[in-house]
Amino acid sequence: MTSPDHGLGELMRDPEETIRRMDDWAAGFAAKAERYQAAQEQTDRLRLTATSGDGAVSVTVGADGTVTDLTFSNKVKSFPLEELSRQILTTMRRAQSGIAERVAGVMAEQLGDEDRETRTLLLDNLRGRFPDPDEPDEPAPPAEPDPVPPSPSGGAATPPASPPRRPAGPEDEDNNPW
Repeated sequence: MTSPDHGLGELMRDPEETIRRMDDWAAGFAAKAERYQAAQEQTDRLRLTATSGDGAVSVTVGADGTVTDLTFSNKVKSFPLEELSRQILTTMRRAQSGIAERVAGVMAEQLGDEDRETRTLLLDNLRGRFPDPDEPDEPAPPAEPDPVPPSPSGGAATPPASPPRRPAGPEDEDNNPW
């Protein structure tokens, strides 16, 4: 059982202590908000650059994975278009694969051990969106065709049409790593 000198009863008897505790809580909350704002600003400034092995293609991406710079050396003049496309995408994916690690560094620097669960979810999401392209993917199981029901006439029926896809809207775009 709680003694009358502790808990809510104490706070009600000592309004100054109540105000002090509320001020402390508000100051802590404001400091936490400042740390999160600083982490967001630092993350927004992140840029990661990767260069193809032969130096022909260089790609820079932001923390949200978008390409912010793309440069070519004179070597690309002799590349077939398919090779150039492959090098651009491969180099872009290599740059993007470092995003989670860099965001983790910013979060550790700005937030310390604060809010581990949110940090884990965020970093797992980034690792899923931007995996290391040099690590082999797990092979996907072969796709099973949908069974086609027989038509009333006994022959194979035309498979049902897929439902129309709605166009992606702004609510589908989550470019913010937070």
